[in-house]
Amino acid sequence: MKHARPVKLSVFSITLVILGASLAWGNGFTLEQVLSSPFPSDLIASKNGDKVAWVFDAEGKRNIWIAEAPAFKGRQLTRYDKDDGQEITEPGFSPDGNWIAYVRGGPPNSDKDVPNPTTDPAGAKQEVWVANVRTGALMKAGVGTHPFFSVRSDRVFFDNEDHLWWVPLAAASAARGAAQKPAVTPKKMFEIRGDVMSPAWSPDGSQLAFVSGRADHSFIAIYETSAMRIRFLEPSTDRDIEPRWSPDGKRIAYIRLFNISDTPSADRERLVPWSIRVVDVATGQGKEVWRSGNTAMDSFSRLPVGENTLQWAAGGQLVFASEKDGWAHLYSVSSSGGPENALTPGGYEIENVAWPPDRSYVVVACNNGDIDHRHLWKVNVGGGAPEQLTSGPSIEMYPVIVSGGKQIAFMRSTATSPLLPYISSSDAKAPRALAPQALSADFPSNQLAAPEQVIFKAADGTEIHGQFFKPKSAAGKSPAVVFMHGGPIRQMLLGWHYSYYYHNAYAMNQYLASRGYAVLSVNYRAGIGYGRAFREAKHRGARGASEYQDIVAAGKYLRTRSDIDGKRIGLWGGSYGGFLTAMGLARDSDLFAAGVDLHGVHDWSARVGGRGAAGAGSPDLNKLARESSPIASVDKWKSPVLLIHGDDDRNVAFSQTVDLVRKLREHHVEFEELIFPDEVHDFLRHEDWLRAYHAASDFFARKLRAGQAQN
Repeated sequence: MKHARPVKLSVFSITLVILGASLAWGNGFTLEQVLSSPFPSDLIASKNGDKVAWVFDAEGKRNIWIAEAPAFKGRQLTRYDKDDGQEITEPGFSPDGNWIAYVRGGPPNSDKDVPNPTTDPAGAKQEVWVANVRTGALMKAGVGTHPFFSVRSDRVFFDNEDHLWWVPLAAASAARGAAQKPAVTPKKMFEIRGDVMSPAWSPDGSQLAFVSGRADHSFIAIYETSAMRIRFLEPSTDRDIEPRWSPDGKRIAYIRLFNISDTPSADRERLVPWSIRVVDVATGQGKEVWRSGNTAMDSFSRLPVGENTLQWAAGGQLVFASEKDGWAHLYSVSSSGGPENALTPGGYEIENVAWPPDRSYVVVACNNGDIDHRHLWKVNVGGGAPEQLTSGPSIEMYPVIVSGGKQIAFMRSTATSPLLPYISSSDAKAPRALAPQALSADFPSNQLAAPEQVIFKAADGTEIHGQFFKPKSAAGKSPAVVFMHGGPIRQMLLGWHYSYYYHNAYAMNQYLASRGYAVLSVNYRAGIGYGRAFREAKHRGARGASEYQDIVAAGKYLRTRSDIDGKRIGLWGGSYGGFLTAMGLARDSDLFAAGVDLHGVHDWSARVGGRGAAGAGSPDLNKLARESSPIASVDKWKSPVLLIHGDDDRNVAFSQTVDLVRKLREHHVEFEELIFPDEVHDFLRHEDWLRAYHAASDFFARKLRAGQAQN
């Protein structure tokens, strides 16, 4: 075993390995090609349904695109042309459809530093911008997030320092190009203690409902614009969230999370009982119309269905999400109270929804009948069996209703075609790409492999799903790599993923398969898609790492295959997947020969023991957390590892990798490292994804292929 020392990875050495791999394994596609597809996000529709817009991240250059009725032909609206790591998020149309507000730049860390992955000496800011949908003219509104418009489309509001500010849009009409300063100085809307969250205008725009956050409780408040007065609705010691105006503006429905005493244990999260209340806005008198039970299944779901955890629907119904039957589903209840009605019963999970103007039905994206894909279904609010709109070996997500309910737009992918925005008739038949020109002509769709569903069992009998990528041009027994997603509240699918991080990971798995590796992507327990009991598995994570046995089962499954070289099985993953990679190398180096650990958790006790964390101050849970971590088994760690981390990570502290490296050096474990100064958890620069994946491919080529005959 070599002495532990970091290996410097140069672009030159990476290039030599890539060239060698291309010569050995044929003229396959490059990482640059398979990562070239623009990733779409934040699909939105205008209020009257004549426009849709989305964000495209094209090799790090992020821009807003728009498509308008009747042709709905996509075109680029903004013109940012650098891979500078500055995100575009939270786009929203003005009510008249003439403007789009959005946020550029990422959120600050605990030191109030905005992400600056290029280390630009000028620094970076998180700002609200407004774009004219016709001319593309831009106006900077100010520093902030969460933009929204006035009902009359004459002002844009945004959050800055937990309060609401605004600027007039009249100034934006005169703006030309990318203005460097706000046309006017932003004005604060009102003063109030605590945080201002979840603002929502009344239908006539005369009142603004919002959540007033007060640390251990929160209120529903209303700001009356004409009287410049704030009043609270049914203030209590509980946490009130998600105010929703009735269509006539006379009532507000909201969710109350009850403050209860509950001690966390090694087996479960805290219980969060909750209720739905409806209050008369004029009188302030309210009533409870629905209340959850008190079991773990009844607890407020950690899987809210987008912004539609609670919504008004036709016929005075309220639609809400719950896991009361063990799956994430939609229910309805009368706004005057009564029993709930299950709208989407069955062994599947709802992930996101779209409403038509009359709110008589809802279109949902879910895995009903096809647990490792996503498809669209139509669900009538009045009840009845859901109607399937899409099916087959594709993935459909993030629907929006357009053209007054006559058309539907959504994101779609397959095993070989990356996620792109589409539009179709309301029955989702014959979808047409909104921006086919955005996909490069040399994107290697015809060279990609369709992963196969595999199912195997862990040692305790739990059934685990995976996606198996067969290696191309393989002769004899192939080396293999096990991939583990992060989260862990994620599910990998049998096609291109709808999340940016896993869109990239799917591309990497395809690339590894093209280079002769068998790849097994594992949906271990603690992930979504297979019900609440699977996601909330006992003794998972810091409470015992029960999900690690699923990774061991994946390695053993690969060893049973006659086409796999059982001595050349590697691991790779990021975040929670990095944790499981390190676990495999620390506990089972005889099974896993090498690993690539991207920004993984290595010591749970450093996370659960902090202020406000579950189990903080509990010596027993802190001890269990450390025993459930890779750091506790470094003395058995023998296999080499590549550690990749950005030092401005806001999800997993960089110190997790610093501490692990100390331990690896003490035990003379071979490791290499690739560190990105000023980069965050979900790498913001396309260049950094390429560097990380090239380094991983290089590492596996040296550790899993060394001495192997290449054909």
